[in-house]
Amino acid sequence: MRTKTSATRRRRVKRLFRRAKGFVGGRRRLLRTVKETLVRAGVYAYRDRRARKRVFRRLWITRISAAVRQRGMLYSRFIDGLNKAGIKLDRKALAEMAISDPEGFDQVVEKAKEALQAAQSPLW
Repeated sequence: MRTKTSATRRRRVKRLFRRAKGFVGGRRRLLRTVKETLVRAGVYAYRDRRARKRVFRRLWITRISAAVRQRGMLYSRFIDGLNKAGIKLDRKALAEMAISDPEGFDQVVEKAKEALQAAQSPLW
C-alpha cells in the first residue's frame, strides 16, 4: 500500500511556522524563507547564549570596580586581596553585595586590605 505524507508534512510545516511566529513578512509566510530564517535564528541564539555570559561578567566587574574605588582601592588589588585572604566569592555575588549590602561589602574590602598588608609586610 502506498503511503501518503500529507498529514505528516502538514504537521512538520505547522511546527516550522509556529517557531517563526513574530517574524516579519515572508520570513513568517513562505516555507523556504522560514526554514532559512529559523536556521539563522538558531545560530544567533547559540552564539548569544555564550556572549551573554561575557556581557554579564563585564557588568559585574564594572560594578565591583566602582564600589571598590569608592572605598579607596583598585579592582585588581581587591581581587588579589580576596585570593590571599582565601575568600571564595564569585563576581556575581560580589556585585550583588556591593549594591544590596554595602556594610557587608565594606567588611569584605577590609579583609582584602588586611590580607594585602599581611602579604607585603617583611617577615624578618
